[in-house]
Amino acid sequence: MIFIADFHIHSRYSRATSKDMDLEALDKWAKIKGIKVLGTGDFTHPEWLKNLKAKLEPAEAGLFKLKTETDGVRFILTSEISCIYKKADKVRKIHIIVFAPSFETVDKINACLNKIGNLKSDGRPILGLDAKELAKIILDASKDCLVIPAHAWTPWFSIFGSKSGFNSIEECFGEYSKYIYAIETGLSSDPLMNWQLSMLDKVALISNSDAHSPQKIGREANVFNAEISYSAITDAIKSKDPEKFLYTIEFFPEEGKYHFDGHRNCEVSLSPKESKKYNNLCPNCGKPLTIGVLNRVAELADKPEGFKPPNAIPFKSLVPLAEIIAETLGRGVATKEVIKHYQNLIGKLGPEFNILLNASIKDLKSATLPEIAEGIIRVREGKISVEPGYDGVYGKVHIFSKGKQRKPIKQGLLF
Repeated sequence: MIFIADFHIHSRYSRATSKDMDLEALDKWAKIKGIKVLGTGDFTHPEWLKNLKAKLEPAEAGLFKLKTETDGVRFILTSEISCIYKKADKVRKIHIIVFAPSFETVDKINACLNKIGNLKSDGRPILGLDAKELAKIILDASKDCLVIPAHAWTPWFSIFGSKSGFNSIEECFGEYSKYIYAIETGLSSDPLMNWQLSMLDKVALISNSDAHSPQKIGREANVFNAEISYSAITDAIKSKDPEKFLYTIEFFPEEGKYHFDGHRNCEVSLSPKESKKYNNLCPNCGKPLTIGVLNRVAELADKPEGFKPPNAIPFKSLVPLAEIIAETLGRGVATKEVIKHYQNLIGKLGPEFNILLNASIKDLKSATLPEIAEGIIRVREGKISVEPGYDGVYGKVHIFSKGKQRKPIKQGLLF
């Protein structure tokens, strides 16, 4: 069965998240988006875990569903953990996604982590724990767990981040590197960028939303053709089997908020080439720039831009439907007009991913304004321009602008 999965989200118990991040809202929005398997997020938080145990019941092996639902969305037990520690004379801040096959395994993990830090303080707990030691704890709880570096390139909190990261998986995880089967590329990078690094040839590249509100789930996701079960999903990731792991759904990486280098306070955004001219210092205030993902990838790359490894899992780059409508109409994403057109399209053509990926031009034009239909097609074809994000500022997508358009993506997939 072909299905879409988003593994990395947060609950309302994480900082800076919507109070609407509860199971009912997540189930509802997963159906609107067309997501079959959704990560629970935050299983380390005692209140959220209590919620999960009370409201979910077993479905297929290792997956769960709401007790109130007869069918539909499946939940997989996941959590993100922040490891902050010193290694090789440098402070490291690494975020890790954990997959667990059962509540029994989650209880074992939490019992160990509870001795190290305060799990109640945040849905994404901060632990003074080496990432390698975290991997040991997780895999000791169950060999079926997955340990995956989150948003691997963001400057501040990631395995390869310019501010606190490492230069290789081995440098971070040591002897546990052989159990790191995947990394999450994050919103500011895509597989095409990651394919420039030979050291990543052996791992799968997964993509998730890292959503802090229900409407944001699925902004990045993974598409499988496999049995719906915990082991089938994790096996597809581990094996990188292109027959089972079909492709990832990506942001245009320029839209991510750390793609370019920059200094937010001075509204300075620079390409890696421009940053070099200024010795990585802000030309306005002289303080160090936040070195973004594009620059950091180039620093570690050993293959040319555009290289595609054999048997690489392909990808498709999209813009969320509400953003396409908002850009087309020249309105804000949360305005009544945008919401009306969004709901109208969902009502007529089904889930958002069906509209973005599959709906015919004819169906789109009969269901909505011709310019919105044209916007959806232009995004499919990569005929857009993006002002790159930098230093925590999201990039801006322009679908109908007269500015310079981005180069078409060499993703090996045709819509």
